[in-house]
Amino acid sequence: MNQRVGGQLRELQVELSAGGEPPALVGEIAAGRAPLAVLAELAAQQQRIIGSDRRSLLLLATRCADRPLGTWYTTVAEGESAALRTLPAFAAACGPNREQAAARPPLPGCQAYPAYLAWLALNGRPDAVVAALLANFTDWGGYCATVADALRRHHGFSDEACAFFDFFAQPATELAQQAAEALGEDGLDGPALAAAREYGGMLQAYERLFWDTLAASDQAHPEPPRHTMVNTGPATAASPRQPPLT
Repeated sequence: MNQRVGGQLRELQVELSAGGEPPALVGEIAAGRAPLAVLAELAAQQQRIIGSDRRSLLLLATRCADRPLGTWYTTVAEGESAALRTLPAFAAACGPNREQAAARPPLPGCQAYPAYLAWLALNGRPDAVVAALLANFTDWGGYCATVADALRRHHGFSDEACAFFDFFAQPATELAQQAAEALGEDGLDGPALAAAREYGGMLQAYERLFWDTLAASDQAHPEPPRHTMVNTGPATAASPRQPPLT
């Protein structure tokens, strides 16, 4: 790996990383206090986000198709496709089926991140966008690791249901190395570094807005009460709720 360029990327990651306390909702999930309705909403919003981000990354790849950066963006887009394939299992574990999840309306605060990435795909400097994305991957990956652990401990979710978060929880070390190589010997010049800081700050703000919006959706749409069955006496006929004894 180009050590000088790798150093630039690491410094930007430290500078742009949110650090400190994670979003409040991540803490609630970690403690097992977030209802399944919020997790189901997370799945529904991510269904839209991942598809949009994948197309944005492919557009960035097209913009620098004759440079190594084009290959880097294509690799990241392929990762988004792989993550998207794991999402239905998580959504199903939360309750809604695929059709119900797809029918959920977009929440503006959750969709601000992919909207900004789409803007960057059209207007941003591809070299600066690489650095901004890598910084965000660090925090997002940490949140995903926390969520995956909480889903197993508090909800008993299977590995298949947690695969979406496990995928993103993997360290982005290899992607960072590939990015440093793709940026070349010169790395990021002054204007590119300034743009990376701007882009990264916006992405980090939209990342936190995503979680805060999900938390607010829980307050606006509380989880319905759980119903318990009442024994009203012996059944006289078989029903879907009480099969006949054999």
